[in-house]
Amino acid sequence: AALAVTSIVCGTTWVASKMGLAHLPAFELASIRQFMGSSIYISFFLIKGEGLPTRKQFLWLIPMAFLMFVSSNGLATYGLQFITSGLAALIAALYPLSVVLIERFYYKAIKITPQTLLGLLLGLLGIAFIFYKDSMELHGKNYMIGVGFSMFAMITWSVGSVIISRSNIKMNAYYSIGWQMFISAVTMGLITIISGNYVPLNEINAVSWGVLGYMVLGGSVFAFISFIYSMKHLQPAIASLYAYINPIVAIWVGSLLLKEEMTMTSIVGTLITLVGVYLVNNSLKKQKDPVEAIADADGM
Repeated sequence: AALAVTSIVCGTTWVASKMGLAHLPAFELASIRQFMGSSIYISFFLIKGEGLPTRKQFLWLIPMAFLMFVSSNGLATYGLQFITSGLAALIAALYPLSVVLIERFYYKAIKITPQTLLGLLLGLLGIAFIFYKDSMELHGKNYMIGVGFSMFAMITWSVGSVIISRSNIKMNAYYSIGWQMFISAVTMGLITIISGNYVPLNEINAVSWGVLGYMVLGGSVFAFISFIYSMKHLQPAIASLYAYINPIVAIWVGSLLLKEEMTMTSIVGTLITLVGVYLVNNSLKKQKDPVEAIADADGM
């Protein structure tokens, strides 16, 4: 049940974000979401008696907030304006591939086995297959802008994940996430105000608040708790299956609720990509590297 909750909620969060973009600018939507989510996490730990982060911790939290939430979540939300929720979810699912490249060529920490190489090639092949068929000629230049922002967001998430996995900062991981979300919420809020492209809070409609509520309570709280429960009570190989189900859920629900086109090309390309991601994840687990924890974590 916990695995089902994680898979369904995380997949539908992409669709909810797309629905929210119909009423709110991207950075305002992301800012409000992160502020609401951070309020829950920070309040919980403060009530438990946790102290405020130290100066050293704040100096670490700020760049992590930019990598994990401003660049990653913010740009992924911005790019989602121009592509389908299913494609956005699929691009986010590619992050284990970029983690492998970072770990291999920057840290020299892992080996590129034949299985890893095959997974990398299949992952890229699947995405290339979708891009070839659903190219800029069919969707216009905004399509490639959306893909570009989504890819960059995925890469920054990967970089941040690798840094966090190697960090020795002594701070509760969930409390850290709360502060990263808060810092990113303030940053994206300032971007929204400076740009002048925002909807006043008193003019945000009920649909938008409903979408935000689902994204925060569903995606940031219940799905995350379910994921942690799954990791503790199920075999890692089974618990991590949600990462491959998310894009499929996003594609199906997006076509159902938002009438997003679900072509045979997108289905085949998605399956090829997910097989590649699975092979990479599996090869990382066999190497028992710290990056394994990253491979099992969620995307944006």
